[in-house]
Amino acid sequence: MDVPAQIQAYFDAQPEPKRAELWELHRAILALQPDAQLWFLDGRDATGKVVTNPNVGYGVRSHTAGGKTRPFYRVGLSANTTGISVYIMGLDDKTHLARTYGADLGKAKVTGYCIKFKNLKTIHLPVLMAAIGEGLGTG
Repeated sequence: MDVPAQIQAYFDAQPEPKRAELWELHRAILALQPDAQLWFLDGRDATGKVVTNPNVGYGVRSHTAGGKTRPFYRVGLSANTTGISVYIMGLDDKTHLARTYGADLGKAKVTGYCIKFKNLKTIHLPVLMAAIGEGLGTG
């Protein structure tokens, strides 16, 4: 299955209203960067063990871990048990997201590279999109 089909299946498997919100965010991210490379990670490690929630990635950057450098996404989108997580990868300053966007974001938990929220009604979407735009290098 190709990446767009994997994304479709992943989003469509989510309950409403989370499904609609994932699609809304997906369209908004692609509006920021229509040519972004798309990724789908099913959450399994090399042995097939589930180690994380599946996630959709946008864009590409170099990522170094364990002495190896490989391509990886710039922004990630994932459903979780309590809502939605957005990952902004490659930030050197782990306080940047909270300092720059946290006060204006609304009801969200902001960590070094993750913005987690229950649903789109609880956050200020333009602020989230500004953080995503920065992550994609378009902001």
